[in-house]
Amino acid sequence: DILSRKPMPKELHLLITHTHWDHIQGFPFFAPTHVPDIQIHLYGTIKGDDSRYQLLSGQMSSAYFPVGFGDLGARIVSDDLGSGVKDVNGVTVKSFPLNHPGGCHGYSFEKDGKKIVYMTDNEMEPQEGDTFPDPYHEGKLRKVPPALVEIAKGADLLIIDSQYDDHEYLTKKGWGHSSCNTTTDLAIQADVGSVALFHHDPESTDTDVEARVESCRMRIEIFKGKPTIFAAREGVELKF
Repeated sequence: DILSRKPMPKELHLLITHTHWDHIQGFPFFAPTHVPDIQIHLYGTIKGDDSRYQLLSGQMSSAYFPVGFGDLGARIVSDDLGSGVKDVNGVTVKSFPLNHPGGCHGYSFEKDGKKIVYMTDNEMEPQEGDTFPDPYHEGKLRKVPPALVEIAKGADLLIIDSQYDDHEYLTKKGWGHSSCNTTTDLAIQADVGSVALFHHDPESTDTDVEARVESCRMRIEIFKGKPTIFAAREGVELKF
C-alpha cells in the first residue's frame, strides 16, 4: 500500500548515524529497497568508508534473514561523503562525530539558505560549574561542546538526542544519551529556530515525554531563548 500512495524517485540517499541494532534492524523492511529501478546510495562518512554497506548487507545473510541483499528490487550502492562534506543533488551534507559508545556521526543539511541538523545519539556530560540536576532552572546555561554549537548555529531545525531529564541521566551516565535540559541549552546558545527532542527513552510514556518538553519550554523562557521546542514523533512534516 505504501508503495502505491506516492511515486518513488529513481535515486535515494541514505545516511546512517551508526549501526547499533535499534538503528539498522528496520532496513530489510524499508519499502524503497523492494522497488525495482531505484538506486539507493548508502553513505560512509569519509572517503572509501563502506562499513555501513558491509554491515547492512551482512545482517541480511541467510542466517539472519530470508531475503539477501542481492535479491532486493532496488540497486544498493556504496557511496561516501569524501572529506566529510558533499553536495548531494544540491544539498550540502556534512558529517560530524558525536559522543556515543562505539562511535556515531550526526549530519547537517543546507540548501537555499535553510539548515537542518540531525544530532543523535550523543551524550553531553555535565561540566565543572554546571548546576546538575537543575529541575527548577536556577543555574546558568550549561557548558556544551563549542564544536556542536558551531555546527548547529542558526539551524532552522535541530533534531537532537534528549532521552532523559536530569535525574534520569544521573543513573545512565555513559549510555551515550543526553538530558533534555542540556540539549536545550545547546539550542539556545546555537540560536536555532526549532528543536525536535528525539530518541525518547523506550520506557517513557507520552506523559513523561510531554513533561520533558514543558521543562525545556520553561528553560527557554527563563533564559530568554529563541527556539520553539517540541517532541519528535512519527508522521510529523515540517515546512520551511
